[in-house]
Amino acid sequence: MSEERIRALGLLSGGLDSTLAVRVLQEQGIEVACVNFHTGFCIQSHTGAMRNPKPGAPPPRHDALHAADKLGIRLHMVDIAEDYVRIVTDPKHGYGKNLNPCLDCKIFMVQKAMEMKERMGFHFIFTGEVLGQRPMSQRRDTFPVIDRESGAAGWLLRPLTALRMPLTEPEKRGWVDRERLHGFSGRNRKPQMALAAQLGVTDYPSPAGGCCFLTDENYSRKLQDLWQYRGSRAYAMEDILLLKAGRHLRPAPGFKLIIGRDEAENHFLSGFTEGRILIRAKDLPGPLTLVEGTPTEEELILACRLAARFGKGKEVPEVAMVIERDGNQEMKKIVPLPAHEIDEGWYV
Repeated sequence: MSEERIRALGLLSGGLDSTLAVRVLQEQGIEVACVNFHTGFCIQSHTGAMRNPKPGAPPPRHDALHAADKLGIRLHMVDIAEDYVRIVTDPKHGYGKNLNPCLDCKIFMVQKAMEMKERMGFHFIFTGEVLGQRPMSQRRDTFPVIDRESGAAGWLLRPLTALRMPLTEPEKRGWVDRERLHGFSGRNRKPQMALAAQLGVTDYPSPAGGCCFLTDENYSRKLQDLWQYRGSRAYAMEDILLLKAGRHLRPAPGFKLIIGRDEAENHFLSGFTEGRILIRAKDLPGPLTLVEGTPTEEELILACRLAARFGKGKEVPEVAMVIERDGNQEMKKIVPLPAHEIDEGWYV
């Protein structure tokens, strides 16, 4: 191996596989740094801070930051949300089971990592991918697509599955000892967990955990609903944040309700009132409700009755509801909507 200290840049989610990939290379004396890309769809980024923690529960943590600290490496946090819009709205390789553009996503992130490699003087890049683990992006036929379309062919090492793949440049040049890499495959995580125990990696999230809202059926349905009624697949960061919070109901094509489910969500939704109608009960505990779209007066009354129904208003015959829009307030006294009048088809 060259006397020069070899430097590698990895993609780190903070999960078991990406953490192990770092440790495998560290064991060979390679200097490792990592990057974590923010797309706007990461489950951890917002829900942990938004939800009320259970009594005695530890504070929410960012897995990649936590892993980097434990590994003793530098982590670059890079926001790619603006550029990521085109990946979500028009993926070349299509979607997975829901609205997850996994193959396009991986190509895009590897391409960004390659740009960092060139700019920052790393010798090669690596990921924690394992052959056969993900049905859309981690297959024998998709790995070459990722390498080719990202511009990383030959320079992307997958330490956990390398023995099942062709030689890469880092191996050919003697920077990495192939004999000390691995040949994991499939969805069984027991081999990785055994390696973790061997390498002293003990603090990692559940290997079965997901990290992207776009793989979630409920979230994808809300995003599809937003696209359908706007007539466009464009979205802003505000849109995708709001899809993560509250109950979403669409009683009619022209408007939608976002109803907070707890105090934390009420507080969160209160930051998104611009351009929306806000509804809340005047003297009773209950949800903060946002109304998007252009409801008729009759539909606005329905929205008030729904908002009252999801709070303490369901226990009284009449509720005073405050309606705020464009800086103005009005109040309406309404009868909460009976449960049997709520159409299950309204839920997005």
